[in-house]
Amino acid sequence: MTGSVHHTGTTVADLDRAVEFYTEVFDLEVLAEFESSGENFSRGVGVENATGRFAHLDGDGTRVELVEYDPEGGEAVAEAVNDRGAKHLGFGVDDVEAFYEGLPDDVETVSEPQTSSTGTTILFLRDPEGNLIEVLDA
Repeated sequence: MTGSVHHTGTTVADLDRAVEFYTEVFDLEVLAEFESSGENFSRGVGVENATGRFAHLDGDGTRVELVEYDPEGGEAVAEAVNDRGAKHLGFGVDDVEAFYEGLPDDVETVSEPQTSSTGTTILFLRDPEGNLIEVLDA
């Protein structure tokens, strides 16, 4: 059996706020929104009495899954990209500098765009939940 990547998932505290961010900042399209609950779901995710609200977004061939759980779990946001277990989403854009200039004022960035030793221009920012996002030249 061979596998294929179906989606990348991120747990958020406020699904509506997260969907608004990813659709406005990255222009992703909502593919589906749904809820899952019940005994089998709870056993499957390993969280007692769990309910999940999901949004699947089209990341140009990669499905981005955002999920809000009830009950809410603890915080697991990495402070820096080199923290063990740190994860990030990566988005390619045509012009990182122009993307940076067009960001809403309330978007937290780690730094201004930087051209790395490989010649790639990168920018790290955080979504409203504090999750790391890398933006790089496509």
